[in-house]
Amino acid sequence: MIPSQERTRIAVIMAGGAGERFWPLSRKLRPKQLLRLTDASQSMLAEAVTRLSLLIAPERVYIVTGRHLVEPIRDAEVGVPPQNVIAEPCKRNTSGALVYAAAHALATHGGDGSALTMAVTTADHLIGAPERFRDTLDTALDAAEQEDALVTLGVVPSRPETGYGYIQVARDSAPLPASRDGIPVYRVSAFHEKPNRERAEDFIAGGNYYWNSGMFFWTISAFLTQLDAARPELARAALDMAAAMRAGQTDRIESIFESVENISIDYALMEHARNVLVVRADFPWDDVGAWPALDRTYPHDEHGNVVVGKPILSDAENCIVYNEPGADAMAVSVIGVEDLVVVVTQDAVLVVPKERAQDVRHAVEELKRRNSPQV
Repeated sequence: MIPSQERTRIAVIMAGGAGERFWPLSRKLRPKQLLRLTDASQSMLAEAVTRLSLLIAPERVYIVTGRHLVEPIRDAEVGVPPQNVIAEPCKRNTSGALVYAAAHALATHGGDGSALTMAVTTADHLIGAPERFRDTLDTALDAAEQEDALVTLGVVPSRPETGYGYIQVARDSAPLPASRDGIPVYRVSAFHEKPNRERAEDFIAGGNYYWNSGMFFWTISAFLTQLDAARPELARAALDMAAAMRAGQTDRIESIFESVENISIDYALMEHARNVLVVRADFPWDDVGAWPALDRTYPHDEHGNVVVGKPILSDAENCIVYNEPGADAMAVSVIGVEDLVVVVTQDAVLVVPKERAQDVRHAVEELKRRNSPQV
């Protein structure tokens, strides 16, 4: 085993998502991760960097995103050096992002990746109890290094959620030696895609299922070894791009990346890998995926409404009313309704029942078809 003092730990924050379900607040050049949806003082991406800061120094934190977002993220000054905001040549899902990040890490830090440990975290999740979060990440990094394994975080579920994937561990399985007091590590039995309501309730009742957080931890060498077994063309692409990066061959990097399969890391690797561990995560966590998530992140008035920007509400219950320009610039009133999301910006208005909030993306698709400036 490589001594800890000879290891380098880095973090990769995936920040390429468009956040279209938060339209009209979220736009192409100001996606969800650059919005202040969970903290009034900083964007979700800046929060993600801050959470890591006591565990991994900012100069070893990398943000992987699309080319069009590099300058907006750098301009937002989220807490990492400008050169650590790196752009994928094109969209290739989470597997492409992580293969590109692995190549960049090998090219930047050298070696074969066996002494280089990567924490893959997210740019757009609500995470509470930052000290507990860091302790859990430290446990996951230790487990990845000690067991030469792929490690993920499994969030203790608080409801039978149908919008998340689940991680299963064997019933009554004992924590592995890499565990810490109160932070157990288990071997993964299976990954499960988003379930229906009945199956989600069964998962919760079973007690041995966790929400898939989408956060991963591994040494670069373990990642590439297991990737080579599951998707050898992706592993080869990572090594070839690393060589091209060292040689400054920009055209070759782009050519290799464009040939990469467009597939999620769960499908490409995690569901097929043989040595996968899960760390039990019991800190507050929420995938802030659509407007109704504000019900879980913002305070409510006496009628169950979430209100931002001083809109006028009368006989309204359980609504989310977000007036981005504020009352001085835009008067917004909502009367006699319930369970609605109403969002007003300088140039767009959204009105949708909470239960249909996932369909906001259809409006965005139509606006794109029209070449509308409001996207």
